[in-house]
Parts: sequence; structure tokens; C-alpha cells
Amino acid sequence: MSKSISIQALQRLPLYLQYLKSMSLEKETNISAKTLGNALGFGEIQVRKDLAAVSDGGKPKVGYCSADLIKDIESFLGYDNVSDAVLVGAGKLGKALLSYEGFNAYGLNIVAAFDSDAEKCGTDESGKQILPIDKMDNLCRRMKIEIGIIAVPAAQAQSVCDILVQSGIEAIWNFAPTHLTVPQGVILKNEIMAASLAVLSKSLTERKRQLQ
Repeated sequence: MSKSISIQALQRLPLYLQYLKSMSLEKETNISAKTLGNALGFGEIQVRKDLAAVSDGGKPKVGYCSADLIKDIESFLGYDNVSDAVLVGAGKLGKALLSYEGFNAYGLNIVAAFDSDAEKCGTDESGKQILPIDKMDNLCRRMKIEIGIIAVPAAQAQSVCDILVQSGIEAIWNFAPTHLTVPQGVILKNEIMAASLAVLSKSLTERKRQLQ
């Protein structure tokens, strides 16, 4: 199934999937858009529209088969087709990402990490290799890696980004707190922690005001 879907809806799909996977499928074999929306704080119409873009399994008064809906969402998001990736930056954040086993459930496999510090190179506690950054081009092209993850300080992020692009990387997930410039055709997703914290802090402040 290939239907257009908004960025907002795309961002909601992993939330639906996470909730569905938390359910006991033996006890709750079906779920309605209304039930799913109530659980996550979304409107029923919104949920129904989102799910219509990824599944045609919904039935009136019955809802969706939970197990089938999980498969439909995973297929739409590409979670059933694992993509290999490389990570640059073996600091605390980089090592945490490297050892996070949950990525496999979302179709992402970090095959290796790279760092400019020779003392960090070797086999990580996760069992994966941390290699010198000058080995990146050869590995990426040999293994046809398409995804690169940046977990370096802001000052080094653009140069690392450039190396990833030169190595044939087509999609970059950036955890560095800085703006990056990429050529047309290269996908860039910034994980801006400061922005998320700002939203969290603002929401908390407004909630306290309402309670006063």
C-alpha cells in the first residue's frame, strides 16, 4: 500500500505501534480507532485517518485486528526491512546509541561506529567495532550503507556530515546541537533535544499556572 501521509501522521504511527505492542494480543485481539485514540490522547477521526493510510483492515463495529495492524504499520514504516547504518562519535551519547538494542525493533542496525580518537577505537562493550574515521568511506561503499548517525560535538558536526555524504550516505540522523548543510537529495533529520526540553519546560510552567 502506498498512500500519501503527513509528517504529523508519520510521527504518530510509532506511538500507535508502541501501544499496540504493549497490549496482550491474546486478550485483546481487536482494537478500534476510538480506543487507540483515547489511550494516546488523539481524536478518533484523526486516528482513523492515520490508519487508513497504512491499513485497509478496519471493519465497522469490529475495528482492526491488532496483530495485523502491527504488521501493517511496521511494513509502512519499513521496520520489517532492516536498514544498516553507521554512527560517528564514540562519546557517551554515541556509545549509548551504539549499545541500544531497541533500534533493531524499528528496522535499524548500526553496523559500526567511527571516531577520530584512536584511543576509543576497538571493540565496544556492545560487541560492535569502533573504527578510525578514515575507514568510513571504504566500509560505507563496500556495505552500501545509506544511513549515517552523527553524535559528535557541534564544532565537528558539519565536517563529519560532509564525510558521510562523500561516503555515499543518503540519510543523516543528527544528534549534534547545530544546523547542518547537506546537498540536495540527502535527507537530514535533526534530533533537537533543546527544543524538546523547551516544550517540556513550557508545558510544565503553564500547568503550574493553571493550578495556582
